[in-house]
Amino acid sequence: MKATEVITDGFGRIRELVHEIVDGLPARSLNARVDPAANSITWLVWHLTRIQDDHIADAAELEQVWQAQGWADRFALPLPASATGYGHTARQVGTVRVDSGELLLGYYDAVHEQTLGFVRGLAAADLGRVVDERWDPPVTLGVRLVSVLSDDLQHAGQAAFVRGLLERGASETA
Repeated sequence: MKATEVITDGFGRIRELVHEIVDGLPARSLNARVDPAANSITWLVWHLTRIQDDHIADAAELEQVWQAQGWADRFALPLPASATGYGHTARQVGTVRVDSGELLLGYYDAVHEQTLGFVRGLAAADLGRVVDERWDPPVTLGVRLVSVLSDDLQHAGQAAFVRGLLERGASETA
C-alpha cells in the first residue's frame, strides 16, 4: 500500500465517523453543550472541518472550500470568515450553531472531496516537501497531513463522546 493510500484511508475513516456522529441528530442535540464551557457537536465538527480545510488548502495552494464554495455565507456565523475555532472562547464556541446536520455534513463532505482530490494526486516524494517554515524543524507535507488526521480524529472522538453523553442522558430521563 502506498503512503498516499494510507492517508486517503485515514481521511475516509474520519468521514465515516463524522457521518455516524451527526446523522439523525436534531439541531437541539447538535448544538447542546453539556456545560456552559463545553464544546457542542456542532462546534467540534465545524472546527475539525475548518482546520482540515485551512491546512489542506494551504498545502495544496488552493482556496479554502469555506470561502470558495460559499459555506461561510451559508453558516452565517457571527465570526470572521477566517475563523477556524482555534483559540475560541466559550462564548465564541456558543455562536457556532446549525439548524440541521445537513449543513455540517455538506461542508464536511465538500472539504473531504477537496482533500481526497489533493492527496490522490500526490507521489510519495511530495510528502517530504516543506509546507511551513515557521516551525523548527520546518513542517513537511507528510507531517502536516498526519497532524490534520490526528486533530480530526481527536475532535471526532470528542464529538462521539458528547453524542453518547446526550443519548445516555436522554435514555435515563425517559
